[in-house]
Amino acid sequence: MDAHAVRRRTVLAAAAGTALLGACSSSRTEYDVELRLATGPAGAVYRRIGGALAERITARVPGARVTTVPSGASTDNIRMLLDAEVELGLTSLDAVFPAGSDESPAGLSALCRLYDSHLHLVVLADSPVTALAGLAGARVGLGARDSGTEFTSRRLLSLSGVDVAGSNNPQAVSAQELVRGDLDAMFSLSGVPTPAVSQLAATRPIRLVPLDREAGALAQTYPGPYVPAAIPSTAYDGVPATGTVAVPNILLVRDDVPADLVEAITETIFTDTEALATDGDRADATAEPVPEAWQINVRTGISTGPVPLHPGAAAWFRNQKR
Repeated sequence: MDAHAVRRRTVLAAAAGTALLGACSSSRTEYDVELRLATGPAGAVYRRIGGALAERITARVPGARVTTVPSGASTDNIRMLLDAEVELGLTSLDAVFPAGSDESPAGLSALCRLYDSHLHLVVLADSPVTALAGLAGARVGLGARDSGTEFTSRRLLSLSGVDVAGSNNPQAVSAQELVRGDLDAMFSLSGVPTPAVSQLAATRPIRLVPLDREAGALAQTYPGPYVPAAIPSTAYDGVPATGTVAVPNILLVRDDVPADLVEAITETIFTDTEALATDGDRADATAEPVPEAWQINVRTGISTGPVPLHPGAAAWFRNQKR
């Protein structure tokens, strides 16, 4: 984004020289800018939390208007950011680093870490599959093309030496195919609970296949983005707690977005998380809550791994330590 496209109007001279720190700040800098935020496919948490973030930033950063752009998710969002089709984008941390690379894409930085996704391997309750190895030759939904689900599930299958007949569809479509018998299993790398899996569980009894062993192998082979975790028994009706792997999600931003604007957006995200989690600021009163937002906090928000913080975000986090 051309920095000249952002026109600032300073209202109240007393605020001159201070950084914009959101609606609660004493600064009165006002922007005139349109930003695009790449989210994800239907049935994914990225679509839900991306919409909540867009509305909150629009409501709290004076003169900023944020619209969401549906996508395949993580890898697709990175592509759109690099092609300047969007200014902001959600991604899983592992998808930022292609195989064999330890450097994040040039021109992109992290605004913050948001929440962690958990890898679900979903089968119907009567499925004979009880372990990842049981998927050999099976029809498996790998998530939308260029999504974090596809990236992580393919990496997991390759590491485990399991060959499947994979298909690429959004999670909501894969869930429908599982019910119809067109798939034997589906992966979903998403927040807990994830809408597509919740809706599936309300339709048919399901199970989650344990991935404890595979989680350890991923963490050992690719140090950094993978953490052994568990999906709790409270996530889906009738489904016991299940071991799996968790992956942090971060909000990426183009480096050419002005630092003071990024600082304002960062302040907005970390101010009053309850409103974001419950959709307290959403214009649509029927919008679903965003429980993943409860994970957003300053302590973990700065932990973006090898992805450097944008100077504007770094300035905001630095101010919190004073």
